[in-house]
Amino acid sequence: MNLEKVIFGFFVVLALTLNFGFFIGEMDNPDHHNVFELFSVIIVNLIATVLKFGDRSQIGAVLLSTSLVADLELIAAAIYWTFAVHITGTGLTPEIMSSIVSLTGGALLANIISTIILVSETLFNRL
Repeated sequence: MNLEKVIFGFFVVLALTLNFGFFIGEMDNPDHHNVFELFSVIIVNLIATVLKFGDRSQIGAVLLSTSLVADLELIAAAIYWTFAVHITGTGLTPEIMSSIVSLTGGALLANIISTIILVSETLFNRL
């Protein structure tokens, strides 16, 4: 068993599951979406992105691009949350919360694609 691949797979799957945990719930209800969970999703996604930099294959490039998409959308959601709460002072209205959750939904889709590619590559390498 390759410890590097275990750690890589761990962070890819953890990014997906944390993202799903934040995304699930009523879209416009701030009580269903925790800011600390969003923060942890961002950190784990950034770690997964760094781990993907070493792979020079075509699949590695696609994995890196999906991770960068997820990072971009999650960071945009965090910036939007910060602006709504701390800069403009409007707070988490249902419209703002829906936009934040929508951005994390896009990141969730990118993480799903990344996980499918990882599992597919693992299965094809076994055959």
